[in-house]
Amino acid sequence: MPRLYTAAEYTRQYRERVRASGEEEILLKLPRETIALIDDLKKRQGLRSRSLALLQLIERGREATQQVT
Repeated sequence: MPRLYTAAEYTRQYRERVRASGEEEILLKLPRETIALIDDLKKRQGLRSRSLALLQLIERGREATQQVT
């Protein structure tokens, strides 16, 4: 019979896999209007997650900052 994992064990293993891939998971508290903006960008760009939409926005900001300096 396969071993069943508790939610805590599953979460710990998931986070270990994420870290091993060179990424990190964070929790953000944002206004609904900001989330709607992120969701709109996600939909318009055909992205599969909010994370990718945020990453795209961060990269745009980084590029703009580098152009100024």
